[in-house]
This record gives sequence, C-alpha cells and structure tokens, in this order.
Amino acid sequence: MFDNKTNKNNLFMPAEWERHSATWLAWPNDDDYFGDRIEKIKKIYVKMISFLHKDENIKLIVLNQETQDKVGLLLKENGVDLSKIIFYQTEYMDVWVRDYGPTFIKKDGNLAWVKWQYDCYGGKFPELSKDNNVFLNLADKINLKMLEADIVMEGGAIDTNGCGTILTTEECLVLNRNKGKSKKDTEFALEKMIGASNVVWLNKGLLNDHTDGHIDEVARFVSPSKILCGYEDDASEENYERLDENFKILENVLDQDGNKFEVVKLPMPHMYYEDGDKEHNGKKAPVSYSNFYIGNKTVLVSLFNDKNDDKALEIIKSCFPDRNVVGIDCRDLIYGGGAFHCITQQEPI
Repeated sequence: MFDNKTNKNNLFMPAEWERHSATWLAWPNDDDYFGDRIEKIKKIYVKMISFLHKDENIKLIVLNQETQDKVGLLLKENGVDLSKIIFYQTEYMDVWVRDYGPTFIKKDGNLAWVKWQYDCYGGKFPELSKDNNVFLNLADKINLKMLEADIVMEGGAIDTNGCGTILTTEECLVLNRNKGKSKKDTEFALEKMIGASNVVWLNKGLLNDHTDGHIDEVARFVSPSKILCGYEDDASEENYERLDENFKILENVLDQDGNKFEVVKLPMPHMYYEDGDKEHNGKKAPVSYSNFYIGNKTVLVSLFNDKNDDKALEIIKSCFPDRNVVGIDCRDLIYGGGAFHCITQQEPI
C-alpha cells in the first residue's frame, strides 16, 4: 500500500477531509465581480463562517483596519465567536483563495505550503494580478516553510485522495496553462511539489467555466477510494458529452495501489445567467454540486434552487455520515465565478 510518508520527496498533500486547524477566506470587497449582489454575498459569508467556526478557526483576509472593524461587528451581531476569527490585513482583488492561495502539504513530517504561480486564469483577468502576491505578503505571518513552484496553477485545478492520487484536467493544466509543457512535465511538478504518485487526467471541465476546466466543478474525492462525478442523464444537456467522457475515464482508471475507484454519479444543477447581465449575457452558468467544501464537522454544499438540489444533497450526506452537511443557495455567488470550494482553503493540522 502507498505510504505518503515514504514517497521519494518525503512530502504529501493531505485530503480535505483530514483534520484542519483553520479555513482560509477572503472577505468580499467592492473590487469583486458581484456588482449589486455584494450585500447578498456578505450574507452568504456570514452564514458560512457561522457554521465553520464552531469546529475550526477562520483565517480571514480583509483590506484594512476599517474593514476588519466592520466585518468583526457584523459577525458578532450574527452570533459568531470572534475568538475563533484570525484577521489578516493586506491588499487583494478577489475572493478565490483556493486559486491564488497556498496548497498546504506535509514535508518531512511538518506542515508547509506551496506557492503556485498565478497568471489570472491564463491571462484573462489581468486586473487580478496583485492576487499573485497576497500570500507572499502574508508569508511571515503564516510562519511555515514555503515551496515556490515553477508552474502556473490554481488550487481548484487539483483534488487529492490524500494517498498520492491527484485528479485534474487536460483542458486546464495542459491546454490553457503552462503552454509548451507536456503532461509529463506537469506530472513531474506535481510529484515534486505535493508528492503526487498517480495523476488522473480528465479531458474537460464545464462549459463556460472561466477557469478552463477546474476539477472541483466536475469530480471530487470523498474518500481515498471513492469519487463523486458530475453527470447529466439527459443527452441534450450542453455538458452531457464532456461529463459522460469524464465518468467513463474514472470508471477505468486505477488508484495508487492499482485498484479501481468507486465512482458515483452526482446530478448537475442547471442555471443560466440573467438576460441582460453585462458580464454573462444569459449564458449557461458553470454550476455544480461538486464544488462543496469539507470542514472538520460541517460540509458546505452549493445549491441553486434546482430540481436536483435535494438529490445531490442526499448523495453528499451519504458520503459524510459523521458530518453536518448543509446546503446554501449560491445563485448570487456564482456571478463572481465560483462557489464554496473556490472561496475556501483548508489548513491541515
């Protein structure tokens, strides 16, 4: 059996369900892409923090002292224990800490973190460039060994079973990041930085996903041997072919020990951006139930007022019988480009 602690680089990336010391978040500010939805987004953050902070600390990035005071008051008014909130003040543009933030690993038995290169989703959003420096600015306060990667990647592009197997997509890491590098080059970098011994490549993510196919919108590990895979039963749905292809790939790949995974179909929600929205113009939104976040005792699931909400929630609940699985409406949050997994980053113990 694969032993994380004896891989040749003596490092590994813990699975999300392993115990956390904290969850990282960045408070939504007026520079985000939420427009007139910003107050609704703040309410979603308060609800998230209310659930998560009961079981782990929240490390919350804010712009300045004025923002910290306002956020602290808002959280206190909503019953949050501020002793569980650790504020960090720095400049940032967006809230997607999963993507520009650290990937925490264990190296030589100690907690460390990987700083990936961040190019604003293949250069599509150059105004986000300052987010590449957010955690460099906070490095002294994190006070852990930092490993700086030489490849461009966002944290939402990978998912791990904690035993050396990594899920990702070719659409993101081969076609739209690190152009000129091969799959083998990327696999070598993942082995070097997070101890990946087995990289499973899916082909594509969701239609209209500005991240170019992040894995956390299509397939997620829920145990070392079990994967939830987004799936459409209706062949007329726009994502049907790419999701069907992903499912067939996962049915036939092997884990780090040479065994097949249990692959469970997770239904998909269906949402179109509002007609007339200047940014999205009525397009199909890249929404998914697989963008859930696994806290110490709480799992936050993104819901979309869809007929499949309850079914998806029950499937995810069955995977985490010892955790409180909570569904929260994310129809406003998706206008910024993602959901719960995108805005969180776990810091393991």
